[in-house]
Amino acid sequence: MAQDERIATLMQCSSTKMFGTKLSARTFRLIAIACTIYCILFIFRTSFVINGERYFSLFDDAMISMRYAKNLASGAGLVWNPGERVEGYTNLLWTLYMALLHLLPISASKISLVVQVSGAALIVVNLVIVRNLAEMIFPGSRFTSFGAVLLAGFYLPLIGWTLQGMEVGLLALIVTLAVYLTIRNTLRRKFSLLPYIVLTIGMFVRPDMGVPYLVILIWTAIIDRKMRKCHLIWGLSLLALAIVSQTVFRLLYYGDILPNTYYLKLTGFPLIYRLTRGLYVSFVFIWRMGWIIFLIPFAILIRPRNKPATLLLAVFLGQLGYSIYVGGDAWESWGGSNRYVAIAMPSFFVVFFGALAWLGRLLKDNLIAKKELSYLGSPQTERRVKVVALVLCFISFNAIYGPAALTELLLLKKTLHVDKNEKMVERALVLTTITDPQARIAVVWDGAIPYFSGRRAISILGKNDRHIARLKMRLPKGPGKVVAFYPGHLKWDYAYSIGRLQPDVVVHLWQAPEEAMPYLVSDYVELSLKGMSFYLRKTSPHILWDRVRQLAS
Repeated sequence: MAQDERIATLMQCSSTKMFGTKLSARTFRLIAIACTIYCILFIFRTSFVINGERYFSLFDDAMISMRYAKNLASGAGLVWNPGERVEGYTNLLWTLYMALLHLLPISASKISLVVQVSGAALIVVNLVIVRNLAEMIFPGSRFTSFGAVLLAGFYLPLIGWTLQGMEVGLLALIVTLAVYLTIRNTLRRKFSLLPYIVLTIGMFVRPDMGVPYLVILIWTAIIDRKMRKCHLIWGLSLLALAIVSQTVFRLLYYGDILPNTYYLKLTGFPLIYRLTRGLYVSFVFIWRMGWIIFLIPFAILIRPRNKPATLLLAVFLGQLGYSIYVGGDAWESWGGSNRYVAIAMPSFFVVFFGALAWLGRLLKDNLIAKKELSYLGSPQTERRVKVVALVLCFISFNAIYGPAALTELLLLKKTLHVDKNEKMVERALVLTTITDPQARIAVVWDGAIPYFSGRRAISILGKNDRHIARLKMRLPKGPGKVVAFYPGHLKWDYAYSIGRLQPDVVVHLWQAPEEAMPYLVSDYVELSLKGMSFYLRKTSPHILWDRVRQLAS
């Protein structure tokens, strides 16, 4: 009963705004406008010019989804290669959205721009929810609202993943909105299906959204005891609906119970080494963020009247735990929160700045009471301290691999894989010049090259190949194997991909290229075309040899 009274008190404080002012509409608009302009500049920095035409391309995993979307829109089905049903994506709704875009009369060089602009819109919309969430949980703390909105709009990993076409921005918005709706309904002592509907949509965007779904459901069932039965029945029912419906579709359309990427990334490797790698990359993430910064939000646990803030921490910890379970991401070297953790960072920012503001007030009141630093009562001094704290936090969160990362944030340096995106498009355009549409190409990068070349592709690393995905991963010897897990990049079989499938062009080789040599030496010739190396099958009828000679000369 005492807990219900505390929740009711917090609800009253939130609704009447009795603790002071909130973030002004003018300040929020300025941040939103600045974020929009920044996103536009960021997107432009990811573009490049080839043969006099400006191209926009996405992160290669996003371009895999674009390949599925393009084939679906053209009538070939939700497939990577027409006629081959393999589920090499894990973002169904995002891929379907991309398919809708491909129905529009937009050139291949510009359609990625529409996806990027969509991501920018999602980031800005999320700022609205972050602001409302901060003002609901920490009413009257303008510092909390300002800090949370600022970081949610200018956090490099979230911006980078989203504006390079990944579904991260959409999932971040879904998580923030679900948390906001859940806490609002709890404060109002009202049951609503809306949070679960939002989370169910998230499940159709990515199945692993089941993690925040369960975290929110469990938290609500514990906090809202009167409506616990309704939460469990409806929450579990909608969760089951999302899982069962996607599984049935997958079985009927692809013939598999789980996505191909599940078999690729989570099978054929010792669980213990996957977990040790997950723990390692999580340690690095926290270390780069700063242990003090990481621990500050947990101070809110000792503040008895703000139980709703615990949901934000629970969602963040749920994603961190999931990241540990799957062994982290393949792109941890970039630094910062990976794609799994990034979707919970806006919620983390809210509880971080809320806890920081509360600790600041406690410290100030204590020092003033002891008459040790009475000048802290000055409004000017307090503002200066807050500005310094904001700047330090902004830098710490964005120094994802050290201070040099700030050059990326300031757009002085191109962000993750932009240079590689350009090289992939260049290779794709060369392939369209030297091969006919029936040619088959073997690739390590499954996104941009197949998408822009339009050629049937062979997936060397198995992202879109059922045979490769079910192999055992290559486990290195020695102590390095404890952290050597590299999701999606530890399975290959050159005897199968090159020797058996006999592609017309081998665009890339992965690790242990010597294993491919027995199949390349006799049947292929290596040529440098426009400064790029390709292996061409000598007897291929689908290679335009006259054009090859022109480019090689």
